[in-house]
Amino acid sequence: MHLNYFFLRKLVPEISGKLAGARLSGAFSQDKDELIIAFSRNQAPDFTIRAILKTDFTSLFFPDKFERARANSVDLFKTLYEREITSVSPYENERAFSLNFETGDRLVFKLFGNRSNLLHFSPEGRLISLFNNRLTGDLILSEPGLNKPIDQSESRFIALGGDYKTMFPTFGKLVNRYLGEQLAGVEDLAAQWQIVETVLARLDDNRFYLTEYEGLTTLSLLPVGEVHEVFSSPIAAVNAFCLSYFRIGNLQREKERVTKQLLKQIRQTGNYLEAAYDKLGSISETGRNEHYANLIMANLHVIAPRSEFAELIDFYTGEPVRIRLKSELSAAKNAEAYFRKAKNEKLEIAQLQENIEAREAELALTQTRLETVARQETVKELRAYLKSDTSLNQSGAPNLSFESRFRKETCMGYQIFIGKSAKNNDELTLKLATKEDLWLHAKDVAGSHVVIKSIPGRKVPGPVIERAAELAAWHSKRRNDSLCPVTVTPKKFVRKAKGMAAGAVVVEKESVVMVVPRG
Repeated sequence: MHLNYFFLRKLVPEISGKLAGARLSGAFSQDKDELIIAFSRNQAPDFTIRAILKTDFTSLFFPDKFERARANSVDLFKTLYEREITSVSPYENERAFSLNFETGDRLVFKLFGNRSNLLHFSPEGRLISLFNNRLTGDLILSEPGLNKPIDQSESRFIALGGDYKTMFPTFGKLVNRYLGEQLAGVEDLAAQWQIVETVLARLDDNRFYLTEYEGLTTLSLLPVGEVHEVFSSPIAAVNAFCLSYFRIGNLQREKERVTKQLLKQIRQTGNYLEAAYDKLGSISETGRNEHYANLIMANLHVIAPRSEFAELIDFYTGEPVRIRLKSELSAAKNAEAYFRKAKNEKLEIAQLQENIEAREAELALTQTRLETVARQETVKELRAYLKSDTSLNQSGAPNLSFESRFRKETCMGYQIFIGKSAKNNDELTLKLATKEDLWLHAKDVAGSHVVIKSIPGRKVPGPVIERAAELAAWHSKRRNDSLCPVTVTPKKFVRKAKGMAAGAVVVEKESVVMVVPRG
C-alpha cells in the first residue's frame, strides 16, 4: 500500500513541510529506472527524494544523503534547477502528487505501479519533459485530468447497493479484501456503511504498519498480517519498508527463483514417473510371450504350415488358447520370435524399474532441497547453500549431466538420444556417440540427429531401430509425411568436415528404412 492514494494523502503534507522554501538543486539518473531529486536551502543540501520506478518495484525513498556516481549519470529537468517550491499537492482520488514551483511549473509524480513516471508541466499545462519516454501514453496525459472527483456519500453508497469497489476505486486489493471480510454476512446497507466509515477512519489515521502479509513485506494502513513495526511518520514508514524490501525482499526474490526451478524439476520428474508407470502397465504381463513360445514348441507337430493362428490347449489351465502367428514363418521360428519378445520385455521392464527407482530417489532429494532452501534466513546463507550443493547451480537449477542435454527414450533396454538443435546435434553425434553406436537421420531433409547407444556383445534389435527411425522422422521436416525414409548407419561412418555448418555431417555408408513418423 506504499503507492495507495490514502498513503500518498498522508505522505504529501510531510513532504510539503520538508520542502517549504527549498529549491530544486539537482535531478539526475544513474539507473534507467531510478532518479534522484535533491533540494537545498541556502546552498546546503536539505532533502532528497529517490524515485524507484522499476517495473517489478516502485516506491519513493528519502535517504539522508546520496552520493552521485562520477560517471554514467545524466541530469534531468534542468529547467527547474534553483526554482523555489511553493507547495506540494495531491490529486484527488489518484496515485499522484505535484511539486509546485514559484514559476507555476509543476513536477508531477505519477505512481501507477509499473507505469510510474515523472512529468514536467508548464504553467499553461503543456508537457515539457518526462522521465520515462517509453510510456508513450504519458505524452498525451492531461495534468488537470489527474483530479478525479467522486461522490462518496452514504446516499450514493446505498444507491449503488453497497458496491464499495465502484465508489472507492482507490482502495486497492488489500483494503478491498479487508473490507470484504468485515462486510461478510452483513445485509443491511446502513450497517455496511458504518463499517465502511470505520475502515475509512483507520485509513485516515496516522498509523503505518510494516507487516508480513501473505509471505511478503508490506507497508499497510491497516493492521493485517504479522505486524513487525508501527510508525507515525509516513516518511519513516516508507523508508523502513524500502530498507526491509532491499534486505529481506532480495532473499525472497532469490528464494522464489530457486524454488521455481526446483518445483519445475519436481513437476518434470513426476510427469516422467507417471509416464513410466503407464508404460509398465502397457507392457504385456510378464511370462505371456514366453508361455506362448513354450506352447508352440510343445505343439510343433500339430501346427500347419503358413497358419495365421494356432488353436492350442493350455497345459497349465486346460483352457483353449488362440495364438497369433506369422504365416511366412515356420512354427519353430514363431516360437523363437515369442521367446525373443519375452526376453526384450524383461529387459525393458528391468530398465523401466531401474529408471523409476532413480527418478524416485531424485524426487525425494529435490523435495529435501526445496525444504532446505525454505529454511535459509539470509541471502548469504542461501548462496552458500547453493554453492555447497554441487548438484545445483547458482540459479537453483540442477546441474545437468551431459546426457540430460538431449531428448531421451528407452526401448527394450536401449537408450535412444535425440538432438534438440543444430548445435545440440553436433554435441550428440561428435561427443556423446561412440563409433559402435547407431546413428539415424531423416533422409535429405533438416532434422534431429538420433543415436542408439550400443550394448557390448549385443546386436541392436530391429524393433529398437524402427522406433529410433520413427523418432528421427518425427523430429524432422518430414513429420507430416505418411512414410519417411531414414538413414541408419554406425556412428563410425559419420564425420564432420572442417568448416561445415552446425548440425551438418558427411555420411560415408548407410542403409535406409521406411517408417511412419511417430513422436
